[in-house]
Amino acid sequence: MTERAFVPLNIAVLTVSDTRALADDRSGDVLVQRLGDAGHTLVARAILPDERAAIADQLRAWCADPAIDVVISTGGTGLTGRDVTVEAHRDVYEKEIDAFATVFAMISFQKIGTSAVQSRATGGVAQGTYLFALPGSPSACKDAWDGILAAQLDYRHKPCNFVEIMPRLDEHLRRKG
Repeated sequence: MTERAFVPLNIAVLTVSDTRALADDRSGDVLVQRLGDAGHTLVARAILPDERAAIADQLRAWCADPAIDVVISTGGTGLTGRDVTVEAHRDVYEKEIDAFATVFAMISFQKIGTSAVQSRATGGVAQGTYLFALPGSPSACKDAWDGILAAQLDYRHKPCNFVEIMPRLDEHLRRKG
């Protein structure tokens, strides 16, 4: 049996923060470094304040762009009043990937114990694009990438991965023949 070839994906990174700028966006930098090291391509990067409508608008715009396969956001997944990234993601999702939050919590629990309950990391699909909302800490971004996304965004990963089903994510939107 022959091995599958690696399929590079086009990924956008969104940092949600009222205080960060590109120069001090450590979590965004972690994601950019890891996706590049894995062989994927960064095709867009932005920083937005914790404003639900603006976040959802950016997610929708990137989902509508056929050159973007995956959107990863960092920040705004906590429990405070300004943390609205999860709600913005859910405004856009067609389907939520429920187990993403579960697996992320399992990974986090191994590192930070019961503090993992404060994370609201989430994943979903919209317009054939994968979307993931990660906490704003560099450590959480490393955990999510290393523990979940590196494998699931790699077509060679078995027994299954997100890449192999990408062509069918938007099949419900296509005209029937």
